[in-house]
Amino acid sequence: MQKSLFGKYLRNTMIIVFSSFVVLGSVMMVAFSEYTKNDKRKILTQSATSMASITASMVAEEDNGSAVSSFLLLFVKSFSLNIDADIFVTDLDGNVILGAFANSTDRVGKQFVPFKSVPKEAVERAAAGTFTGNGKRNGIYEDPYYVVGVPLATSAEDKTPSGAVFAAMNTASLTEYQFATFQMFLIAAAAAFLLSFCIVGLFAYRLVKPLRQISAAARSLGEGDFSVRVPVASSDEIGQLALSFNTMADSLSNSESMSRSFVANVSHELKTPMTTIAGFIDGILDGTIPPERQSHYLRIVSDEVKRLSRLVKTMLNLSRIDNGELKLRPADFDISETVLSTVLTFEKSIDEKQIDVRGLDALAPKQVHGDEDLLHQVVYNLVENAVKFTNPGGYIKFTVCDSIDRVAVDIENSGSGIQADELPLVFEKFYKTDKSRSQDKNGMGLGLYLVKTIIRLHGGDISVTSAVDQFTRFSFYIPKPAEVPKLKPAYSSAPVEDAVISERPKKERHGKDDAKSNHKDGQNHE
Repeated sequence: MQKSLFGKYLRNTMIIVFSSFVVLGSVMMVAFSEYTKNDKRKILTQSATSMASITASMVAEEDNGSAVSSFLLLFVKSFSLNIDADIFVTDLDGNVILGAFANSTDRVGKQFVPFKSVPKEAVERAAAGTFTGNGKRNGIYEDPYYVVGVPLATSAEDKTPSGAVFAAMNTASLTEYQFATFQMFLIAAAAAFLLSFCIVGLFAYRLVKPLRQISAAARSLGEGDFSVRVPVASSDEIGQLALSFNTMADSLSNSESMSRSFVANVSHELKTPMTTIAGFIDGILDGTIPPERQSHYLRIVSDEVKRLSRLVKTMLNLSRIDNGELKLRPADFDISETVLSTVLTFEKSIDEKQIDVRGLDALAPKQVHGDEDLLHQVVYNLVENAVKFTNPGGYIKFTVCDSIDRVAVDIENSGSGIQADELPLVFEKFYKTDKSRSQDKNGMGLGLYLVKTIIRLHGGDISVTSAVDQFTRFSFYIPKPAEVPKLKPAYSSAPVEDAVISERPKKERHGKDDAKSNHKDGQNHE
């Protein structure tokens, strides 16, 4: 049977409260009992001492000391009734010569004299100083009594002991008093326990209520309802838990939405080339496509296969990144050459949109230490985005510069730009800006996520700045190797005619540029 947090909290708290009452009651009763006993003994001692002093002054000087006046007897009885105790005087042999037994009664409540003598040992101890003890234990009473004995002087002037004065009190009266006190304590403790139960129960209910709400919301979330949220009613740990739950729910909701979009995009990405490939292959096989046109359509099939290959590679890299399995193969290489070769790959698209490519003629060799294939993919994705979103007749500007410990690359393009509220999200997995949704319907929203992940795996970072309807600039840096060996330039740092794409005839560029393009296409970049 499942136990609720409310029941556990209430039960454990009440056990603690009950245990506290038991311990407190026990300590109080023991302390009260000892205090009462000591107080009674003190009273008895004071009474016996007073009675001994008075008796010594009033006893006639007889040999056996037994002659007392009627006034003394009356006084002893009155004193005994006043303190509710037995008071008796003995000689040195233990014979009771005077007594009043107000605390000794028979079964019907009639006063009686319980004894005519006391043990001589008790008398000797009392005569020598002060005697305290229990009557039953010391042979004076048959029932438990508190007994105190003090010496009786021969006279007020002569302090030689002539006997002893005893004061005794039945323990039953004290026990009854203690029991009545204990009853009062039980009543008060029961009332306090009941009140504590109500207060703790209310507090536990208020404490557990938001947890139950969070639990119910978690079940709904587990069943696929990503719209569920819990109210945040406080700023304590439970309030922070509710806030964290809502944040998690928002994240899961966004992930679910992006995942659905991702599946739809992947399905489309897979379906379109596969349909194209199947259609053209079937057309060639059944003779629908004439032999003189087959080579043209086979090129289209080859392009679609490459497209599928890039998609699969992207998905594999994404899976490896998520699983922490992506391993770097670092080496020293020229990042400027990577930028140049990547730009040449997009020559056709650049010419079609009449894009002005800037900064390539100023590039100089800049060596970095990292995985060349992965960093080439970074540059490829950024250049691809720049070409894709640059307005016709616009520009793309490249800058590569270094400092003591890093090499920075800037890729800027003109165009519609990115809204300010979308800038923090462009590197998120599956995210696509509103304008990119309309301009790039086949994109999956993974390119920039992969870019940022790869750069951070190299110890660098990437940022984006943009002005709407003006420009967008992606800037990233890669740490430089500790020792930079002398690098043979792959090309002249002076203006290179091959790099000025917009000003070269296509026939002149065809051989070299196609070689560069085919080389990089063979790497299946995304």
